[in-house]
Amino acid sequence: MSDSSRGCAIVTGGARGIGAAVAAVLAKEQIGVVIADLLDRDGSALAEALGSNVTFRHLDVTDEKNWLAVISDAEAVFGSPRILVNNAGILDFGSVETETPMMFRHVLDVNLYGPWLGMHHVASRMRVAGGGVIVNISSTAGLTGYAGLGAYVASKWGLRGLTKTAALELGNDNIRVCSVHPGPIHTPMTAGMTDSVAATQPMPRFGEPEEVAAMVRFIAMEATFSTGSEFVLDGGATAGQVLALSSES
Repeated sequence: MSDSSRGCAIVTGGARGIGAAVAAVLAKEQIGVVIADLLDRDGSALAEALGSNVTFRHLDVTDEKNWLAVISDAEAVFGSPRILVNNAGILDFGSVETETPMMFRHVLDVNLYGPWLGMHHVASRMRVAGGGVIVNISSTAGLTGYAGLGAYVASKWGLRGLTKTAALELGNDNIRVCSVHPGPIHTPMTAGMTDSVAATQPMPRFGEPEEVAAMVRFIAMEATFSTGSEFVLDGGATAGQVLALSSES
């Protein structure tokens, strides 16, 4: 069992991919870790494998009552949440014309409304506990547009903006809020993508979940003067866009 005085970390979408890697790296710290996901079997197995300071709770991030139950359980087992990693997300392919209204709304519900619900309910607990860190997993799709990914891009730009607003509102309470912007990462979500997606990057490869997890740990544990900040892990994919903008100014 973890030291309850240090509170706990809640990792959404923590059963596999980036979330699982984040849960694993945070489990090495002296805090409790709550893996929160819809994937009960995968999440429970991972929690058992990571040790006694890790537990699994079922979470639909779009369900407010579900959020309240998970936060309450986390507090009962480990103490106040001091780290929230909003990682759960979905991807849907479709142009502005072809994507259905139902799917567009569903992507925004999971990728944007879900993180908002988490921050909405965790902030007060963190304030009472003396502070905390919220890390929102956005994407390079929160920095630029991608054809055929309108809902996903909209959700990740929204999460980027929400991160900055929350940082402004919560800074005086010693609550830091940052966003992480991965490029292509080897996860179940990108399983159907070929390596050619990354071929034109300065570092022409996919990233690994553990590389994103290392950044999340750095933000949570070491980047103590960073809030409202964007941390990009994309193999240099967006560097050319930044340079192009600079050359025009």
